[in-house]
Amino acid sequence: MKCVPVQDAIGMVLCHDITEIVPGKFKGASFKKGHVIAADDVSKLLTLGKEHIYIWELDHNHYHEDEAAIKIANAIAGSGICLTEPSEGKVTLRAKTDGLLRINVNALYNMNSIDEIAIASLQTHQRVAKNQIIAGCRVVPLIIDSKKIDRVEKIAGFMAPVFEIVPFQQKKFGIVTTGSEVFHGRIQDKFGPVVKAKIEQYGSEVLRQVIVDDKPQMIADAIMTLIDDGAEIIVTTGGMSVDPDDVTPTGIKMTGGSVVTYGAPVLPGSMFMLAHINEVPVMGLPGCVMYHRTTIFDLVLPRILAGEPVTKKDIAAFGHGGLCLQCETCVYPNCGFGKGY
Repeated sequence: MKCVPVQDAIGMVLCHDITEIVPGKFKGASFKKGHVIAADDVSKLLTLGKEHIYIWELDHNHYHEDEAAIKIANAIAGSGICLTEPSEGKVTLRAKTDGLLRINVNALYNMNSIDEIAIASLQTHQRVAKNQIIAGCRVVPLIIDSKKIDRVEKIAGFMAPVFEIVPFQQKKFGIVTTGSEVFHGRIQDKFGPVVKAKIEQYGSEVLRQVIVDDKPQMIADAIMTLIDDGAEIIVTTGGMSVDPDDVTPTGIKMTGGSVVTYGAPVLPGSMFMLAHINEVPVMGLPGCVMYHRTTIFDLVLPRILAGEPVTKKDIAAFGHGGLCLQCETCVYPNCGFGKGY
C-alpha cells in the first residue's frame, strides 16, 4: 500500500472506499475499494478533497481480484459454458445450453485447497438449463500472489475440463410394458405415459411401445424386435419385483446382454435394472417410477442421454444421497437427491 498524488494514480488500484456526501441527498461510496483509477476519475477525486490516495502497487507477481477471477474462470470453464464480466471480484459461470453438468470434483477440491482461492458450484452430474448459473469463482483478498493463480491453471491443465456442459442427445426409445393384466386388457396401462413424458422432456422420442405378457421369452423377443426397428434405448416397465410372476429381469437376461446391476441403493427405485445389448442401454424400471415424481430413473436418464457410461460404481455411489424425502412440493433437481458424491 502506498500514498500517491491522485494525478499519479491512473491505472492503480484503490485500496479503500472514498465516501461522497451530498447534504440531504446522498451519502455513500463514490469509489469502492478495488476500483482501478482512470484518467476521468482524477477531477472527481479532487472535488472530493482527495489530492492523495492510498493505492495497491501491482507488479508482475500479483493480480488484482478481477484479473485473478477472470484467469480462474478461463482455466476451469470447458465446453458449453460462458462467463460473465467480473462483478465485485467474482466471475460467474453459466450454461450455454441445456445439458448434463459434469465437474472434475478432484480438480475442484485441489483448487479450493489453495489458500485464498474460492470456487463454489452446483453438484456434478445434474441436469441444468440454458443460462443457469453453475459456479462462481473469486479470490479472497483484493490482491493475490500470481503463483497461486499459476497453481490453479496448472491443475486445470492436467485435469481439464474442470467444468463442462454435455448436451443431451436426441434418441429413439422403445418401451416394453409387461404384465398379464395389461396384456389381456383387464386394466389400462398407466406406466407408459409417465415414462414417455419424461423421455420427451429431453427432446427424445418413443419409437414404439409393445405390451407383452409375463413370459420371459416374450419380453426378450419384444426387446430385440424394438432394437431391430431402430430403438437406441430400451425401457421396460413392470415386473421388476421378487414376485413369482415378475419375470422382466429374466427376460432382459435372455437377450444375451450384459447386466450392469439389478438393484440400486436408491429409494424409491431399489429394484432398478441396467443392462446393455451391444451398444443399446436397457433400463428395467420398477413400479415406483409410475407413481413417484422423482426416482432412480431421473438420476440415470440424463447421464445416458448425455452419452455417459453408467457403471456399477456409479450406481453404488447413489446410495449417499439416494433417499428421496418425498417432499410435499418437489423441487428436484434443486435438492440433494442422488447428489451425495
